[in-house]
Amino acid sequence: MAGDGEEDLAAFVALHGAALRASRVPTQYWESLSRKLRGEVFDAGDYFGIMQVEEVDEEEEVDEEMEEQFKKKPNPGNEPCFKVIVTNENGLQASNPDSVFLIDHAWTYRAEHARQQLRRVPGLLHRMANLMGVPFHGEVPDEGSIEQVLQEMWKYNQTYQLSQGTAEEKVPVWYIMDEFGSRIQHSDQPSFAAAPLFYMPQQIAYTILWPLRDLETGDEVTRDYAHGETDRLIRKCVLLPWVPTEVLDVSCFTPEPPDEHYQAILAENKEKLPVAINPPVYAKDKVFKVFTDIQQVLNNLTHPRFVFTDNEGEADILYNFSHFKDYRKLSEERPEVMVNQFPCENLLTVKDCLASIARRAGGPDGPRWLPRTFNLQTELPQFISYFQQRDRRGEDNHWICKPWNLARSLDTHITNNLNSIIRHRESSPKVVCKYIEEPVLFEREDVGLVKFDVRYVVLLRSARPLRLYSYDVFWLRFSNRAFSLDDLDDYEKHFTVMNYAPGVTLKQVHCEDFIPLFEKQYPEYPWTAVQASIFKAFAELFHVASSKPAPLGICDYPSSRAIYAIDLMLKWDTSRDGKRIMQPQILEVNFNPDCDRACQYHPTFFNDVFSTLFLDETDNCHVTRIV
Repeated sequence: MAGDGEEDLAAFVALHGAALRASRVPTQYWESLSRKLRGEVFDAGDYFGIMQVEEVDEEEEVDEEMEEQFKKKPNPGNEPCFKVIVTNENGLQASNPDSVFLIDHAWTYRAEHARQQLRRVPGLLHRMANLMGVPFHGEVPDEGSIEQVLQEMWKYNQTYQLSQGTAEEKVPVWYIMDEFGSRIQHSDQPSFAAAPLFYMPQQIAYTILWPLRDLETGDEVTRDYAHGETDRLIRKCVLLPWVPTEVLDVSCFTPEPPDEHYQAILAENKEKLPVAINPPVYAKDKVFKVFTDIQQVLNNLTHPRFVFTDNEGEADILYNFSHFKDYRKLSEERPEVMVNQFPCENLLTVKDCLASIARRAGGPDGPRWLPRTFNLQTELPQFISYFQQRDRRGEDNHWICKPWNLARSLDTHITNNLNSIIRHRESSPKVVCKYIEEPVLFEREDVGLVKFDVRYVVLLRSARPLRLYSYDVFWLRFSNRAFSLDDLDDYEKHFTVMNYAPGVTLKQVHCEDFIPLFEKQYPEYPWTAVQASIFKAFAELFHVASSKPAPLGICDYPSSRAIYAIDLMLKWDTSRDGKRIMQPQILEVNFNPDCDRACQYHPTFFNDVFSTLFLDETDNCHVTRIV
């Protein structure tokens, strides 16, 4: 039998050792944990009890110290306050290898499905309302109670992410521990630690709880809700959902990060910068050999001066889908080989970097063409101060949380709930951008006034001197429901990316049809003028992106060329002379965009792109020079 136990433990450690080490679960507990997981042993009830703390009667005399302590409670307010205490008469010894406990999860979900599940899953709303102290009577889920649970749940949520799978499967999962786990209160000097573990054999996540010191009967079970944060101000900000406080004394000024920030990004990306080379010169009639793994290029590039090769070593042009890293080697060994990427172009294509470099154009608030943006990892106190100042002034406080580096609106959330934004920081690195509360809308006959965004494909021929073109065809995406600043989790009202959502209508309008419809709706705003302001924003963006040497800016490698898709919206704004204007708002810059629609409706698309980038021939190529 002992041999079986050792085998079981070895198999358990092979599957879960890395996760346990990352969560710092002491090895002395692993064997007992393995056994409890295998047997689904939930024995916390033998050691702990939940105690309801009575509210202090206002009539009674309360000394000041007790009053202070009451104010500091993690969940002050009307909801009942609970704590978990050790009830076992022998207490609990941290050295005992069995002192590790499983906590079940009452609700596991992805944030965008929360409302739907509260409406539809029998008993879920009732249980969550009870757990959170939200009044709920009756059997039928009512929208008021659902809304309250959706507001309150950010005080109870925990999160984890799957490390494998598709982009969709890697979107963070949120969960709420059962009544026992959810009653464990915060302490800056916690008596326990807790961490989620995804148990592979059952494909279920549990929370593991273990003591940090010996406890006696009656001692409270607490954990640190800001575990791992040592900076006092950041801890204060992270704990704000449970310990409300104002940070109005913190400046919301967000200057551009120091040079070291960009050097660290370069190191993290493992990108090697090229050595200086002379711009290559090619024969006038040269036929270029193209090595590519992009099917759209293979299917659509038919220009006679480009031929495909399967041999990367003989290629004149490397047109890769994945990120190229070793520019140094390429520049030293094959400087004449052109590549469809620029070193350090992530300064444009990753959202936190885009916001940082944009401050070169607009100062700490950023330029007018970029929504006010904060990096939640490095600028949380400034953001909270800004949010609270806007709140005091009665200004709109709708924000959109976006992961630094995911496309297609994945893990993107619109909210005016500060607690939600603070907690989203725990799931994956994010920026928070001011949500456009007054977008320019488009009248859809079938729906009404909807949000829309515009995608331009821009071609970067060189970074220094800056040569930038825009493809003359642009693409439009529309929401499917009339816009209003409510139902913030209604995807079809607030988002425009419909071509990846199953079973969702995709409204297509070609740009040549769109322009007269737009001008009919907005006769005072001819599209030529709107597009001029869009191109001005693009020019400013690429100027600041290339204004400093790499890694502080895009590297001016003479053999680099690239295409990017820039997604933007228009918002109503007021010019300096008091006129109502349509102000472009750049949402994101995409590397190697999906050009499926471009090829479908404009078969010469890749011929035009390759002629412009690699041959320097722009006549009849449907491009406009921006810079």
